[in-house]
Amino acid sequence: MARKRTPSGSSIIKIAVTASAGAAIEWYDFFIYGTAAALVFPKLFFPADLPPFVAQIAAFSTFAVGFLARPIGGLLFGHFGDLFGRKRALAVALLIMGAATTCVGLLPTYATAGVLAPLLLVLLRFVQGLAVGGQWGGAALLAIESAPPGKQGFYGSFVQIGVPLGVVLANVVFLLAGVLLPPDHFLDWGWRVPFLLSVALVLIGLYVQFALEEPQAANAETDQPKAPPLVRILKEHLGDVLLAGGAFVANNTCFYVAITYAVAYGATSVGVAKETMLSAVMIGSVVMVPVLVACGAASDRYGRRGIFMLGAVLCGLWAFAMFPLIDTGSPLAITVAITVALVLISLMYGPQAALFAELFPVEVRYSGASLGYQIGSVFGGGFAPIIATALFERFRSSGSIAVYMAAMCLVSLASTWMLARRARR
Repeated sequence: MARKRTPSGSSIIKIAVTASAGAAIEWYDFFIYGTAAALVFPKLFFPADLPPFVAQIAAFSTFAVGFLARPIGGLLFGHFGDLFGRKRALAVALLIMGAATTCVGLLPTYATAGVLAPLLLVLLRFVQGLAVGGQWGGAALLAIESAPPGKQGFYGSFVQIGVPLGVVLANVVFLLAGVLLPPDHFLDWGWRVPFLLSVALVLIGLYVQFALEEPQAANAETDQPKAPPLVRILKEHLGDVLLAGGAFVANNTCFYVAITYAVAYGATSVGVAKETMLSAVMIGSVVMVPVLVACGAASDRYGRRGIFMLGAVLCGLWAFAMFPLIDTGSPLAITVAITVALVLISLMYGPQAALFAELFPVEVRYSGASLGYQIGSVFGGGFAPIIATALFERFRSSGSIAVYMAAMCLVSLASTWMLARRARR
């Protein structure tokens, strides 16, 4: 058996920071699409005579396509990453995401290309979903499997902060474009700039491939040949995969309602300026960064599942306060509503990377953790903006959306409790 090398302290920090930076820009790419779907795409990629509600649903539907592709990406990249290494799979995922997002910025609009425009938009969103489906598992395992004993939650949280950092980057770019450009210029070409900037992800992908060490655990050799990782996950660990997906639905549902649907709701139903909504999301995301790290570190000391379940309970309760605060139209109340939601979500998302990694043996860990995460993303975040929009259109009340969010929190609470029971056995 090959001699194992333990990463040095500086190497571990470099891996954590690089994984966090790669995750931040990868999620930036994924989130600018959500922001554009709320503010721009209904006007540019669909017929002008569509009713606003129908155009918004159509735009959010293209947003959901990326979530449908994520489990497929989790399967493909997880299988590849378990067989050939974490960093190689992660590098490929970053390169694909950078290329797909840049191409979105080059697309013709409906006025220029007709029905071909939304079709190409859907195709590129699907490719984005494939890439992000493979990115999270690779980045999380690079950090966790390189971490010192007892620090997996802390180092795993560095990958999780890529999400709020990506949200901040996406919103800053859109806010700057909206402030610096006249509205007609923004709709004409300014919205393309955030997508074209994602070419930076290609450079990070190359750095990951050539400059980082493969985690020690991923290099471990076994004496006996076993079935391919994908086969083993579906045959031996399907229950844990499904429960992990169930545990994630609350996190994803509440998160995408807070950062995507709430922007559209505030701008269209309450009449709040879109800049106010985007600023609230950005402030909440900045606050979320240190809270995620603190929750990840706390899980190393107090356990992952208890903190995770507390987050599910509190998020379900806060759902009933968030929309009434937004309905006031007060910038302060809106900021409090979204910031508290993101802080409570951090109780789940901070420990999640380490929690999911610990569910599976190392030789199938990339496949198992990625698939569980991405299944939860489909049933949680992928359809959340569409479901929230449809509920409000049907009941004309944000209370129905709060009930929906609380129900998803109940699913996650039950799933995490069942994971805890399986672990005790």
